[in-house]
Amino acid sequence: MTPSPTPRLRRLAPSGLGRAVRQLPLPAIRRDPDAGGAGGRRELQVVVATVVGMAAVVSGPPAAVVAVLLLAATVLGTLQLLSEVDSPEAERGVPIESLIVPAVAALGSVGAIRLVPLGPAIVPALIAVALLIDRTVAIEARIAAAPQGPSAEDRSASLATMLVVALVAFGGVAAIVPGGLAGLEAPGAPVAPLPYGNLLLLAGADAVIAGLLGYRAVALRVASARDALWAAATYAVAIAIGAAAIRAMGIPRLIGPALLMLLFYLWDTLHAAPPSRRRDPRWLWETAILAGLGVAVIAWNLRLEG
Repeated sequence: MTPSPTPRLRRLAPSGLGRAVRQLPLPAIRRDPDAGGAGGRRELQVVVATVVGMAAVVSGPPAAVVAVLLLAATVLGTLQLLSEVDSPEAERGVPIESLIVPAVAALGSVGAIRLVPLGPAIVPALIAVALLIDRTVAIEARIAAAPQGPSAEDRSASLATMLVVALVAFGGVAAIVPGGLAGLEAPGAPVAPLPYGNLLLLAGADAVIAGLLGYRAVALRVASARDALWAAATYAVAIAIGAAAIRAMGIPRLIGPALLMLLFYLWDTLHAAPPSRRRDPRWLWETAILAGLGVAVIAWNLRLEG
């Protein structure tokens, strides 16, 4: 009698962005690489949409608990789905960065759903959340299954999805932070400056989102951990400065998050050059410009507060 084959183990791995990373063993199941676990994606869609719907009616500490649980569920669900993809890098495991975009999409939706009035409009909003989660996981599954790494088409599709996720997440942060959205005052009333604590929270949260998405974007192009982390840090700083400046200018409602999404796209375009560009003297100018803009934005907000 022939013994049954032992299932291979899939591990959480960095996919070229460093090697000394903890690995999480998971049983692997070979499937059609183009399917990407469609049934499992539907289950994840339902879970995320349901939890986001719950977040629309809770606030305070319970909302934070819901967000943490949703983040954990999305990461674990995406990890399981990607572990079932028939990948040429199966022995190395699931790339860590492939979990970022679905997780940010789910977490951003918790805040963005607050922008939708309670009522019938919640239903299409939850459907949009489910479709966004499905899209992010499907693209990551396609990238994982690519025999020669991500193609130019894969990178373009991933970037387009990241821009949508960035818009949702930036809008969600602005909806959660008290006073994060400008232009909600009565018509003709001046825009009140955001208190320092809330301003730091707004800029810091947007910076984390930009850093995570930036890391994923750069990981599609380079295999050096140092280059990817450095680039992700510049995404975070650029978006933090942009978020503070946009709020200081009082740009109303969702125009602010949309401008942050545009800034993310422009910054990614700037960093789409080979990693050797980091040694170019122009990188020093970028750093100097960012520092100067940061000082100007801080001074601007201090003047408004005064």
